[in-house]
Amino acid sequence: MALIIDGGRVPPRWAENKSLIRVKSSSRHEPEAECVKIALINNMPDAALEDTEMQFMELLEASAGDVPVRLKLYSLPGVPRGERGEQHLRNFYCSTNELWNSGCDAVIMTGTEPRQADLRHEPYWAAMADVFDWAERNTISTILSCLAAHAGVLHSDGVRRQPLPDKQFGVFESAKACDHELTRHAPRLVRFPHSRWNEVRQDALAKCGYTVLTSSAQAGVDVFAKRKRKSLFVHFQGHPEYGMRTLLKEYRRDVKRFIRQERETYPTLPVGYFDAAATQTLTEFQHAALAHPQEEQMAFFPEAVVVQALKNTWQSSAHCVYRNWLQYVLARKSETAVFVTVTASLGQVLRKRSAVS
Repeated sequence: MALIIDGGRVPPRWAENKSLIRVKSSSRHEPEAECVKIALINNMPDAALEDTEMQFMELLEASAGDVPVRLKLYSLPGVPRGERGEQHLRNFYCSTNELWNSGCDAVIMTGTEPRQADLRHEPYWAAMADVFDWAERNTISTILSCLAAHAGVLHSDGVRRQPLPDKQFGVFESAKACDHELTRHAPRLVRFPHSRWNEVRQDALAKCGYTVLTSSAQAGVDVFAKRKRKSLFVHFQGHPEYGMRTLLKEYRRDVKRFIRQERETYPTLPVGYFDAAATQTLTEFQHAALAHPQEEQMAFFPEAVVVQALKNTWQSSAHCVYRNWLQYVLARKSETAVFVTVTASLGQVLRKRSAVS
């Protein structure tokens, strides 16, 4: 099923992949009754902004099956941007002020790199909180990714994220913690990438009524959910949407930050991601970088070598959970449409009887 880009504002990287991903812009003649309308609020930093668009587009297209998905891009005010990022948003994104009357069925909100220990001090906090409140009352379901998940539980229930001694970084195996619509047909163990310095813990979530869907002995809570007013909020501490190379790009970025003295420690290799040969190659580079920590070393970073052995081992897990989510949204939308139709018909019958009597 083709992914429909609402309004025809298709970013160039999406258009370039038409032959592979079957993207088309919407028109006013598109039927909406059987279509899931999604607002993607992409808060990722400029360097990852367009990659994140592609990742979610590919994931939704691959997971949709026979469900038509209509996607519209929104930006949150207050997220720090450079000129290039601002220009991209002006060309292809709508303001969240347009979200309130959008009629969308669901929201996906990404995180961004935090700059404050307390998320409530971030410049975008008030705007993000407004979206959370609106989504509770006006959507069927809302997905919050990584930092957005931490922000969501802080806003709704005061659950604070806890700092980790090192970055939770890599591809982790998690077990299903309960039977739930969103993990239907998923294997007992699922795999998702994680990339974070903080976590929200299971005991704190349980006290506030959240249901943990998947968790890992090594990485902690993975996916958790809670109904908030009208909407089912689904929280990912990880990143099912990540592409095959995303963790490698992040690792290279962190290495560069260390060499530039923008971080104190050399980054740990992502767990469960590189094979033995790639690990050895990157360890050898680490030794050289530690011996001579100069930015010129980055010219010898062995990205072209290690990328050849990378595998997307989490793709099937991601497709399964997102497929279930899309089907959940469509089913609830259909139930609402039937209820409205029946209620309207009953109202007409009662009005006729009242007129006759």
